[in-house]
Amino acid sequence: MKLLLINPNTTESMTGRMLEMSRAMVRPSTEVAAVTGRFGARYVASRASYAIAGHAALDAYAEYGADADAVALACFGDPALWALKEIARQPVVGMAEASCLMAAAYGGKFAIVTGGERWGPMLREFVASIGLGDRLAAVVTVAPTGADIARDPNAALALLRDTCRGCANDHGASSVILGGAGLAGIASRISEAVPVPVIDSLAACVGMAEAIALAGAGKAHVGSFAATPAVETIGLPSALAALMAGR
Repeated sequence: MKLLLINPNTTESMTGRMLEMSRAMVRPSTEVAAVTGRFGARYVASRASYAIAGHAALDAYAEYGADADAVALACFGDPALWALKEIARQPVVGMAEASCLMAAAYGGKFAIVTGGERWGPMLREFVASIGLGDRLAAVVTVAPTGADIARDPNAALALLRDTCRGCANDHGASSVILGGAGLAGIASRISEAVPVPVIDSLAACVGMAEAIALAGAGKAHVGSFAATPAVETIGLPSALAALMAGR
């Protein structure tokens, strides 16, 4: 089985870091490949960069997604998630989507901790869009961006630990998501010091994508996530244009 990891951020080192972590998370028989967005922001941290990342994710899928059994959208906030689910021929799982569904399974309300202040309202809107708005205790953003944290995770450990504790003690969260590619791998390092489960968003995404592919349910043939209706396009790269044309 092959799992394709799409990172629509344009930082190759972050893709490589997530790929290495993901290969340690899956079954030995599961192959993991990864692709980085060809254009856009180095790290998505605003509505504008989020919109561009959605285009980059579709472009990456068109170029590299044909032989995958499942796709993991490895950018917290899941740019173009619904469009990817529509256009893809296999299951697509988003990092924020998988994390929120896992958090909901713990029961009670959950909180999200991530880097970059612009993500606060964006993530509240996202959680509402997947029907879990009433389960969200809080979105707490810390001053370092995800990119900053990825460059020096040790420097952020105490801040993230204390922020996750605050989500449990002050906001009543029954679980906390550490959201973002830059925060991958940190949950296990602080979980013993936090009184509720701490969810690693990359682990949630990769685990769910692999599980859905193994279940083998296939693609919907009717409804809003059936194959994209063929449309004529102008100016798109050839692979994405062909996909939009139904080829």
